[in-house]
Amino acid sequence: MNHKSGFVNILGNPNVGKSTIMNALVGEKLSIITSKAQTTRHRIMGIVNGEDFQIVYSDTPGILKPKYKLQESMMSFVDIALTDADIILYVTDVKEAMRDDTGYTLKIRETGIPVIVVVNKIDLSNQTELELVTSKWRELFPGSPVIPVSGLKKFNLDTLLNAITSMLPAGEPYFPKDQMTDKYERFFASEIIREKILMHYQKEIPYCSEVEIESFQEEEKIIRIRALIHVARDSQKGIIIGHKGEKLKKTGREARLDMEDFFGKKVFLEMYVKVTKDWREKPLILKRFGYR
Repeated sequence: MNHKSGFVNILGNPNVGKSTIMNALVGEKLSIITSKAQTTRHRIMGIVNGEDFQIVYSDTPGILKPKYKLQESMMSFVDIALTDADIILYVTDVKEAMRDDTGYTLKIRETGIPVIVVVNKIDLSNQTELELVTSKWRELFPGSPVIPVSGLKKFNLDTLLNAITSMLPAGEPYFPKDQMTDKYERFFASEIIREKILMHYQKEIPYCSEVEIESFQEEEKIIRIRALIHVARDSQKGIIIGHKGEKLKKTGREARLDMEDFFGKKVFLEMYVKVTKDWREKPLILKRFGYR
């Protein structure tokens, strides 16, 4: 039997639904999802296995022009994903303006790596608009499949999967067939908390916050987790905690419930807030948090 394996890296601008599509293709919620830009900060792999294939998906941060060190690190994940892909899924959506402020569509074309253009959120469009959008993307990526989908509604993902498997190179699996991701449990615990921060806090707070798991102790019937929420300024600490600690309690309660669902076990979660001055601009701290 001929086996196929390949790295399928998902690139695109912020808020086009890259994480939603990867989660739908993998069948598990590996990437957090919110309506805010820059939700994804790391490169997250999701592995899908069939009898004769293995697809290693990579969700990546949204493409942007960096304004500070953290964003430079986020874009380094995108740059690496441009070099080690067997297939690039370039995700756009039906409402996104077709402009290349960052130059990345040109970079993608110049790599010579096979590209599948995924036009997401077609549930927000009509047939006439969709035909116009897809024809423009065919002009921009000549010879590449352009596949309309709805990641949220899980529509036409079978067509996308068939296109991916047909383009996979021959090869042995890169990972054991029962492995689903390259990330550890601590990473997912921190991301679940960060998702709640993105959902419940406004303005600069989500972008100035980072979650660090200080301890992760798994016992037979319970997981005990101690988490630190780092913020950049003193004023942000009070906002995270809220009046009489109510905001932090709500964030912790919702994160704990999601963790119990994700890990399939009871979770005892302790959360604390720490001011780490201007952490987004400090390379050593960024490296400690898992950035490049």
